[in-house]
Amino acid sequence: MSDSSNLLSGKRKYLLGLIVISSITVICAAFGMSGSGNFDFATREVLLRRIGHDLLLQSGDSTSRVLPVKKITEDEYLISFENELTFRPDSLVNTTRRLLAKAPLTSDYIVNVLNCGNSNVVYEYAISKNKKDDIITCIGRTQPRACYLINIKFKRTGIITVKNGYLLSSLPFLAFVGFIFLRSVKRPKALPDGQSNNMFTLGPALFDASNRKLIINGNAIDLTGTENRVLLIFALSPNETIARSRLQKEIWEDEGVIVGRSLDMFISKLRKKLDFDPNIKIVVIRGKGYKLEITTDVV
Repeated sequence: MSDSSNLLSGKRKYLLGLIVISSITVICAAFGMSGSGNFDFATREVLLRRIGHDLLLQSGDSTSRVLPVKKITEDEYLISFENELTFRPDSLVNTTRRLLAKAPLTSDYIVNVLNCGNSNVVYEYAISKNKKDDIITCIGRTQPRACYLINIKFKRTGIITVKNGYLLSSLPFLAFVGFIFLRSVKRPKALPDGQSNNMFTLGPALFDASNRKLIINGNAIDLTGTENRVLLIFALSPNETIARSRLQKEIWEDEGVIVGRSLDMFISKLRKKLDFDPNIKIVVIRGKGYKLEITTDVV
């Protein structure tokens, strides 16, 4: 018994350690990717401000400011300016290509130049990692001096997707390990004094839980696996009310499916097998559950 307990204890510690190590690995990997992603996003915002700076210089303005870059979403930004400016579409395209060419998380994007007054799109184009997929029009036409906003929307980057996917893909593994661990630590119920691990006295009958049999006057009645589990719960607590919900949980929890009528069916089958003695019967306790009543004839 001591060796068995030590083995079970060692198994629990091993499984618990595995869960802890797996959890730490997943969390560290996720935070590692998150840290790298934050730096890349910051780099991208600096480059966007540089784009605004270059546009002002191309417009002949070396004194006014590029206003703080506004982050609309994780992948969309708005560049605005202190003063009005003019720009050539080809210069804007070349500037964004040059500055964002080797920057992280910037391989595909769409640029919209908006009029500050009415938010109409004055000019737009799309840049792709594959140059053949670029969409660029109306190059060579200088735009009049006005108040403009530069809206840049990047294709959603893989870092967030990878991070979330890594975490989500790890959850089934952690759930499986946790399930195995919980099953390994499930302890058998303590038996009442005077009963062995597998034999119970039910009036004139013996209930052999290990071999799933009821033995009456030397005759054995076979029990199904579920019938055996139901009767074992009753035998462990004779003459005590067993809640219906408890029976359902303890009998079918491993299968993960609980069907109310299934319990009634097995109770009915057990009642028929216990018909050999009127002093042994399973009775309904209305509104509560069931009870295995074992009475003794009074002479």
